[in-house]
Amino acid sequence: MEKIGRNDPCWCGSGKKYKTCHMATDDKIRHYELQGHIVPDRDILKTREQIEGIRASSVINIAVLDAVGKMIGPGVSTWEIDELVHDMTVQMGGVPAPLGYEGFPKSVCTSINEVVCHGIPSKDVILKEGDIVNVDVSTLYKGYFSDSSRMYCIGEVSEEKKKLVEVTRECMEKGIAMVQPWNFLGDMAQAVNDHAKANGYSIVVEIGGHGIGLEFHEEPFVSYVTSAGTEMLMVPGMVFTIEPMVNMGSSEIFTDKNDGWTVYTKDKKPSAQWEVTVAVTENGHEVLTW
Repeated sequence: MEKIGRNDPCWCGSGKKYKTCHMATDDKIRHYELQGHIVPDRDILKTREQIEGIRASSVINIAVLDAVGKMIGPGVSTWEIDELVHDMTVQMGGVPAPLGYEGFPKSVCTSINEVVCHGIPSKDVILKEGDIVNVDVSTLYKGYFSDSSRMYCIGEVSEEKKKLVEVTRECMEKGIAMVQPWNFLGDMAQAVNDHAKANGYSIVVEIGGHGIGLEFHEEPFVSYVTSAGTEMLMVPGMVFTIEPMVNMGSSEIFTDKNDGWTVYTKDKKPSAQWEVTVAVTENGHEVLTW
């Protein structure tokens, strides 16, 4: 880290002197770094102004998912969901972040049953009784990104699928509870993974969460299969997603070779995912999207 004098302006742009702003935090980070832990660079840490921007983006994100919940059901096409997400996001002054991202063709991801993630909406994909579907909404608003997803049970769903959806949400909640300053991302990961395994499920290894805010995907990569006491130190100002992908069967996955996006479970058993954007605060955490 760049050396800053005690009475110099703080690097975060608050206008305060360094000694009354981030000096104590930086000293603590350095202490962990000297012990060999992975610590965040300053560009990973968001200022209060930036978190406020992410919070404003999250308002749109949550409103869109609320609207999806009111219209979704048997007979609805994933193309209709995409239209709603696109139009409502734009009407509220935002931009659907997935549209055009690395070539993704739609404004939202809709992942049904054995689709783990990145399902592409289509007029030909009609939701039917008994389906479970993840709708993943990502929003850009005035330069700030937010990201969240919810599971929806379509009509009468089997007890087996219903349990998967409920346990996956519990996994996310157990992860959220571990978001505390000076914990490690591995603490959160182990809480998630332990709960999934206790219920006979597995966690996808290759795809995880990510930092977010100024870009759609930032450092760090957030795994849900690592051990407590490992991975990056959680520091106030970090903002990242918690989004475990929980499989009913094996954790093995594959990507559709035709569209290059849609990820499936290898054994064709169902998968579920819930996602929130969370900020590490001085005393705990703030869930920005729910």
